[in-house]
Amino acid sequence: MTSAKHGERRRRSPAVTIGLTLIALFFFAGFCALGAWQVQRLGWKRDLIARVDARIHALPIPAPRAATRADEYRRVRISGHFLHDKAALVQAVTVRGAGFWVLTPLATDQGFTLIVNRGFVPPDRRRDYARPQGEVHVAGLLRLSEPGGGFLRSNDPDGDRWYSRDVTAIAAARGIKGPLAGYFIDADAACGPDSLPVGGLTVIKFPNNHLQYAITWFVLAAMVVGAYMFVMRQEWKDRRG
Repeated sequence: MTSAKHGERRRRSPAVTIGLTLIALFFFAGFCALGAWQVQRLGWKRDLIARVDARIHALPIPAPRAATRADEYRRVRISGHFLHDKAALVQAVTVRGAGFWVLTPLATDQGFTLIVNRGFVPPDRRRDYARPQGEVHVAGLLRLSEPGGGFLRSNDPDGDRWYSRDVTAIAAARGIKGPLAGYFIDADAACGPDSLPVGGLTVIKFPNNHLQYAITWFVLAAMVVGAYMFVMRQEWKDRRG
């Protein structure tokens, strides 16, 4: 009698069983959806890496007046003359250490102004770098503007402190009038390794952990199935007992 009463107390009501089933279905469906989303992201990231790799090794094309995200990392070329008195120094951390990017407006032959990231200078050479005069020819990678600032630090135009390459804000702070390209160019290395600024330091690296994330979500979905089957098996044993 005691054993029978004990087994009866261990039995769950149909409502509890249904509730556990719905919870298991919810988590199983959610984890599977997240896994499928990561698989889609994996395909997108691989396509992006392939497209960018093809762009950076292609011959440069004339720099456009405007650009979209689909144009990022295209190799472009442009001619004009630098406005060295309107250059801005943007804090940077590179393979050469901490320092600054030299962002100099270029009055192009096409009638608009384009910001050129001429390259890196160390802190002690922030005012001592080459300033070519006359017409120059620039080639490099098209990059989209970086509005706002860097991580936890906002750009301070009034204090002339820049933490991101914000094309619009830099142009406004330097009083640049007329048509402005809404992007900048990361210039190629133009001279020897000891000349400043040092160009050609663009880091092209896209984290691609989507496969690991997808596996994690699908494993969690399988664990939900395993846990549910274990609970239901115990429930079946209790009912038989």
